Amino acid sequence: MSVENSSVIDFISTKDNIVTLTVSDHLEWDAENHLELLQSKLNAYLDVLDNQSIYELYPDSVGKELAIQVAFKYKPDKEGEKFLNSVSEIFKTLPYNFSYYTL
Repeated sequence: MSVENSSVIDFISTKDNIVTLTVSDHLEWDAENHLELLQSKLNAYLDVLDNQSIYELYPDSVGKELAIQVAFKYKPDKEGEKFLNSVSEIFKTLPYNFSYYTL
């Protein structure tokens, strides 16, 4: 489970009536294709939410708020911050929450 495998949801958790799909990102920011891998993973998670297959994968999510978060091993660099700011802006137009943090 990691940002490198977009066909797997790394973690699903529920807290305070919010179901959160978490991306586990262990890559350093100078890793080749890091942003492309992260974008692909986020798009895959969005597909799971948009096509509502989340309800089949995790039936407890029915009727709850949905969110995506990214757990980074390394603090985002300037390019990573710029990307994450763009992603945050896009999520403002979607019915899902988005967040990220560094371990």
